Amino acid sequence: MRRVLPFACVLLVMTFVGSGVGLATLALPPPPPAPPVQLPTEATLPLDQPFTLDDLRPPTTPAPAPSGVPVRPPDNEYAAEPHIVIGSIEIPRLGLAAPLNQGISLTSIDRGPSHWPGTALPGDAGNVVIAGHRVTHSAPFRHIDQLQPSDEVIFTTEGRRSIYRVTGSEVVTPDAMRIVDQTAEPTGTLFACHPPGSDKYRYVVKLALSSVTSTAPGKPILLGS
Repeated sequence: MRRVLPFACVLLVMTFVGSGVGLATLALPPPPPAPPVQLPTEATLPLDQPFTLDDLRPPTTPAPAPSGVPVRPPDNEYAAEPHIVIGSIEIPRLGLAAPLNQGISLTSIDRGPSHWPGTALPGDAGNVVIAGHRVTHSAPFRHIDQLQPSDEVIFTTEGRRSIYRVTGSEVVTPDAMRIVDQTAEPTGTLFACHPPGSDKYRYVVKLALSSVTSTAPGKPILLGS
């Protein structure tokens, strides 16, 4: 009898171990990951007709999140960039109301005012940098040099409306990359070639954030007044 018990114990242990392996084998696989959420918008809208963000279609390529480090302009001025619209820009003094594109090559700027990737988004801390043409295509920044201190520049992006005010202007050479430097406070920069029809200089308009409000019904004011 004493010789049988150790052998029986071994059998019991093997039975339990075998059961454990069987249960592990029968365990259900983890559920598949949820599908990715579709982000911002892509559209081509007539610049001479009213529009809202509801008119913008989901993009085929979502806009990358700003990194705080502006991307370098491409060596090829017409480098291909996906057509992404991140919101709209309004400048009352210039009579401008247009979609706001994402990109820094002329491929993007030819479509209209374009946000420099890697710079702040409207309403966020940092320097939101926007480029536009003065002569070619729709020439949205044709009269950028007529902007005066306290003039409004209004951005509407997903969920919020950000109002900036002009604080000053300057003329710089094309290699003055300091205009895209990021800031601790929420600021903005508009720029275009100068004088009209020439790319010898850049006309730069500096902005400061005045207020940010939510565009969702019943949502409170986010910043400013």
